[in-house]
Amino acid sequence: MVISTIPKTLGMVYALAGIAALAYLWHTGRFSRRKGLPILAVTALFGFLIFSPVAPYQFQLLVLRDAAGLGVPVLAAAVGLAAMLGLALIFGRIFCGHFCPVGALQEIAAHIYEKKVGRTQKKVSMAARGVVFLAFFVAGLFFSFNLLGALGVHDLFHLVVGVPAAIFLGILALSVIVYRPFCRFVCPFGAILAVASSESLYRFVRTDLCIECRKCERACPTDEAKRGDAKAECYMCGRCAEICPVEGALHYARRR
Repeated sequence: MVISTIPKTLGMVYALAGIAALAYLWHTGRFSRRKGLPILAVTALFGFLIFSPVAPYQFQLLVLRDAAGLGVPVLAAAVGLAAMLGLALIFGRIFCGHFCPVGALQEIAAHIYEKKVGRTQKKVSMAARGVVFLAFFVAGLFFSFNLLGALGVHDLFHLVVGVPAAIFLGILALSVIVYRPFCRFVCPFGAILAVASSESLYRFVRTDLCIECRKCERACPTDEAKRGDAKAECYMCGRCAEICPVEGALHYARRR
């Protein structure tokens, strides 16, 4: 289904502009989880139409030094990924939350059933992703093995029938009961963005109006809503803000 005549840089422009727009809308209180659903649908469509901005796979191709597979100059891809990293340092993981086609499909699947398994296993998921991150580089740099390709990231969006696509379909099915399993346990680019997000300038913060009801903590699918959490695993899904019973007690703002 991927249309090769549409430049892949269009996906990158869409993501970078979208991150800035969503940051503004979150900050001004004009955005919500429900309003994010159309954006998730458009992002997923971009994945199937032009296979962009699938940053995890583009990062994979950079490690493999596969200029032909990237579809854009290597320098352009590197600059685009670096820009996403810089934006994560400022605004958090808005890209992962709404503008990565891989993440968008998982988020859509997560809406099917709200209760999730392993919600509080943050340390386990981060440790698992760290191991995968190491394996990703060893496989790519020393064996020229496309790990994300083996997991079906490429084949699913290109509608290629086979074992890899079936593996990724299984991951999507798992997303119904386990929140974003690919993002939290596998994604190598997400591992880098998590480090950046833990130092982000803007994030969801509690104000003095907070009544400590802890509803946001119970609603957060990645256990990142507690006071003092680094927000490394915050995907800006908006569940915490949606369930907060006190207006102004929790909002997206510059951290103190």
